[in-house]
Amino acid sequence: MHDLQKIVVFVTKTNWLLFMVTSLLAWMTTPTDVSLGVLLGGLIVSVNFQLLKKTILDNFCPEVVAVKGGSFVGNILVKYYIRFVISGVLIFLLISNHIVHPLGLLVGLSVVVASMFLATMLELTRLFFKEAV
Repeated sequence: MHDLQKIVVFVTKTNWLLFMVTSLLAWMTTPTDVSLGVLLGGLIVSVNFQLLKKTILDNFCPEVVAVKGGSFVGNILVKYYIRFVISGVLIFLLISNHIVHPLGLLVGLSVVVASMFLATMLELTRLFFKEAV
């Protein structure tokens, strides 16, 4: 379980670091609508990831599982779909009102995916070198 917690902490920190770096690079190198898309897309997905992490940590502690039983899965799913719908509406409004450029938004929304990819690559590297020794 300790390794899993390290991975979650790594993904969380890397997520916010990538968000800041990509937003800063976008502001320095791209037009305003693209850089705003990177910023808002990264913010949407980063906040969504933080809320998902909090929901899972709050609902998977032994006390909650013992009290709620199987209903805690429904609670997690309801919160997940509420966040999903809110994110979808925000993305729709940002694109349909021409506030952001869709490619910039896509880059921003990819921040969490990139941090998870980095965590996976580092973990696989660690496993392969651990077996080789």
